[in-house]
Amino acid sequence: MKYMIMMFGGFGATLADRTPEWITGMQEFMVGLDHELRESGEVVGGGGLVDPAKAKTVRFRNGAPVVTDGPFAEVKESLAGYWVIEASEERVLEIASRVVAFIEYPIEVRQVMHESADV
Repeated sequence: MKYMIMMFGGFGATLADRTPEWITGMQEFMVGLDHELRESGEVVGGGGLVDPAKAKTVRFRNGAPVVTDGPFAEVKESLAGYWVIEASEERVLEIASRVVAFIEYPIEVRQVMHESADV
């Protein structure tokens, strides 16, 4: 099965109370885990996202799509990065738990609805 692991936060208020050493350690942890998951073949895709202040949101208003600046959610809740992992649910939750134990912010794990070679 394929699952998406979604990490929230990452900029602004999320890092405001963290030390430079913690931020460096978190970056090293995430790069190391990413390398581990890619080496094991579990990562199907993934990446980090730029600061949510640079996001655009498209909404349907008055019968037409309207583009606005910024994310829909509060910045502290914005999607910061993701992995698409091919593994058992137990393994994916173990990976997510390792990240949460370090960053102390929530991660959402969702099964990919329709598997295909493109995901």
